[in-house]
Amino acid sequence: MPRDATRESRTTAGRVALVGSYVPRQCGIATFSNDLCEALAAADPKTSYFAVPLNDDDAGYEYPSRVRFEVAENDVSSYRRAADFLNINSVDLISLQHEYGIFGGPSGSHILALLRDLRMPVVTTLHTILKDPDADQLRVMDEITHISERVVVMTQLGERMLREIYKVPAEKIDIIPHGIPDVPFVDPNFYKDLFGVEGRRVLLTFGLLSPNKGIEHVIDALPGILKEHPDVVYMVLGATHPKLLRQEGESYRLSLERLARSRGVEQHVIFHNRFVSLEELIEFIGVADVYVSPHLNEAQIVSGTLAYACGAGKAVVSTPYWHAKELLAEERGLLVPFADPSAIAERVNTLLDNEAERHAMRKRAYMMGREMTWPRTAARYVESFQRAKEERTRHPRAAFVARTLDLRPRELPAPRLDHLRRLTDSTGILQHAIFIVPNYSEGYATDDNARALMTAVLLEEMGEEEARQAHGLASHYLAFLWHAFNTATGRFRNFLSYERRWLEEIGSEDSHGRALWGLGTVVGRSRRQALRATANRLFDLSLPIVTQFTSPRAWAFTLLGIHEYFKRFDGDRTANSVMETLAGKLMASRSAQTSADWPWFEDEMSYCNAELPHALLVCGTRMSRPDMTAAALGALDWLARIQTSENDGHFVPIGSNGFYRRGGERARFDQQPVEAHSMVAACLAALHLTGDPRWRVEAQRAFDWFMGANDLHMPVHDPSTGGCRDGVHPDRVNQNQGAEATLSYLLSLLEMRINEQP
Repeated sequence: MPRDATRESRTTAGRVALVGSYVPRQCGIATFSNDLCEALAAADPKTSYFAVPLNDDDAGYEYPSRVRFEVAENDVSSYRRAADFLNINSVDLISLQHEYGIFGGPSGSHILALLRDLRMPVVTTLHTILKDPDADQLRVMDEITHISERVVVMTQLGERMLREIYKVPAEKIDIIPHGIPDVPFVDPNFYKDLFGVEGRRVLLTFGLLSPNKGIEHVIDALPGILKEHPDVVYMVLGATHPKLLRQEGESYRLSLERLARSRGVEQHVIFHNRFVSLEELIEFIGVADVYVSPHLNEAQIVSGTLAYACGAGKAVVSTPYWHAKELLAEERGLLVPFADPSAIAERVNTLLDNEAERHAMRKRAYMMGREMTWPRTAARYVESFQRAKEERTRHPRAAFVARTLDLRPRELPAPRLDHLRRLTDSTGILQHAIFIVPNYSEGYATDDNARALMTAVLLEEMGEEEARQAHGLASHYLAFLWHAFNTATGRFRNFLSYERRWLEEIGSEDSHGRALWGLGTVVGRSRRQALRATANRLFDLSLPIVTQFTSPRAWAFTLLGIHEYFKRFDGDRTANSVMETLAGKLMASRSAQTSADWPWFEDEMSYCNAELPHALLVCGTRMSRPDMTAAALGALDWLARIQTSENDGHFVPIGSNGFYRRGGERARFDQQPVEAHSMVAACLAALHLTGDPRWRVEAQRAFDWFMGANDLHMPVHDPSTGGCRDGVHPDRVNQNQGAEATLSYLLSLLEMRINEQP
């Protein structure tokens, strides 16, 4: 959780906060932020410099004293609290370290919640600049560069890309190279006894280990190098990247070790599996005769490890990623093609064979590096900060005004999975509970396991901790769907007893459609390739038969599954054909049933009502059918109005105790959580597609039903378990917390949190 600190003395000439990741977090931005902060404090002692780091772990880190406030990476309200803290403490300037991956929200959009509320100038350092940004990445970058008084890039190419791709004015951009330690130019042999490699030539690669680093290609090159220089040893320095370690363990490092053994070079490879201090790093760099940078991704605008190696006067062999091409120009290093072990071997042998050429290259790199030392870099940042302050003086923003409740987004609770896990066993999720105790006698349902699968996938978008909790759960739910599918009929079975006996050969059409919705969500949104591949196969097998279905809800659930599926495979002709068929049927049903006082799809409103206009809305948008879009929005508008209390404006879903037939009396009770979720999901889709803020209000109204804004003024959500009670009766809230209710709440919460992104 964020940590407030007591205010420092205001006797300093100014206060500057660096926002980004920070040591001891293991990532390149954290190291850069720490080094920059220390260098600025040394270069500008009259100013107070402190850090505001992003936490990617709920437990946080043991930060140094420069840290004054912590931000929870995936909690957008935490960013707003950070902005309040910075404003209240009269900070003079923000130095933002930007990299999409260290901030929460789509493409790191949570940082916008902080920036929009700040009243001081902002200088943003861009550690990543994308050549082909997607819509979300472009939106985020455009707003960051608009809000920032100055934008810092580290290369000439970065400056050109900002101007040409992102249309940032040249006069707003400062080019400041990546800082490096100021180390002496020494012979590598000076350090070799420290590492037990006296008399050997050392190749070095360092940095957090991950597959995009291309280390396997250096190992593949070693036989060709050792043939001419049998005294060579290859040192790989760095811990496995923490995110990779959490997801895959040490599988990549172990694969490199196996590769070294299979190539017969295990006696020439040394792994140092740790995150080292700056002092240790300088010694490791010092021992290298040749530094090898075999990155596989061309689109790398800056590499701190490469800057350190060049600045220390190392002979470098590198693949031609963007930063390398610029930094190693004018014979400061040698470039080799990507993933080309033979070229690596040839270039390394050339350098080892020609000592004079190698030392000349080292000197050219070292001389260039003198302009990049941290004292020089810090001085240029201080100049950029001064320009930012002058820019703000010339073009002041509106005065800061405290945001009252009506202007601030509502804070949402964090997802809690206690009850979800309680209902889940090795088979899947159980349908019902007696209070909070799973009811074994009711068994399992495909409907609920499909909902649970969607919940697990959405949890991946909340952050690393939530994703870790969801991974095992998702496998159980997907396995249930595989077991439920009957290949002989092409249909899903729905009900399974606790004794693991299917109670039917063919389930309802609606359960089949909901299974497709869950599978499409996995394919379109999961980060786990193995889950996507499994779900994709089952999606393909179970999709064709739905064109024979007669249930409008089954059509709608399937269409929503296809909509999710298209986030990854929008060129699938079979899925497109099914979408056009089902959307046509849903539109025809709407046209046949609608009247001035009944603009609906059927002559009765029953359950999951909002999913019908929801499905038609996303299809109309994709198919460029404004008639579909208008029909969907008209139906959703009518549904929202009839489900709003005339007394105080709270959400009143159609009750399941009789439903609502055309011309008849509408059932007020029993109100079901699934109705609130379907309304939340549909209104958020309408908000996304139209931009009309009215739909945000409607989504919030439906979500608030869970929190107590209902006919009984009692919460349906149970914060002590993370579950949800089964419904609202005329005189009480049903205290049982079954799967459908709990999943309806969790899906509503997750969708609200995902869609509240700035």
